[in-house]
Amino acid sequence: MATPALALLADRGIPHEVLTYEHRTKGARPAARVLGLPTETVLKSLVFLADDGTALFALMDGGGRVSEKKLARESAHKRVAPAPLQDAERLTGYQAGGISPLGAKTALPVFLDAASSHQRTVVINAGARGTLVRLATDDLITLTAARIADLRVE
Repeated sequence: MATPALALLADRGIPHEVLTYEHRTKGARPAARVLGLPTETVLKSLVFLADDGTALFALMDGGGRVSEKKLARESAHKRVAPAPLQDAERLTGYQAGGISPLGAKTALPVFLDAASSHQRTVVINAGARGTLVRLATDDLITLTAARIADLRVE
């Protein structure tokens, strides 16, 4: 399935591998389990809204949870909260379960959890439910201009 995320990777000549599975439950953990991948290499693409109304992406491995306090501090806001589903879908142009920072309708600031930044490759939603893409972590960081930060709930 062609998506804006996959088109972006192809247009930029970024090496990647498309992984597909039958989507039954949204989330990085179920996707990792179905595909037989380590949870720490499969990223969740989470959209947050800040207190000033701006939106941003937080990328976290499937086993982690984003600390709203840490994300707010790193993004220079007082507070952030998960975006309501309809807002996340409207901002990104993707359906929940397939939301990706790659090729999103609205370019949002991206924050990648520091632990994930140490992985050689990561797997992330490719813009459609049941479609993921594996790419070099450095390429993801470059494409999204991701800021690396400790976002994990301890």
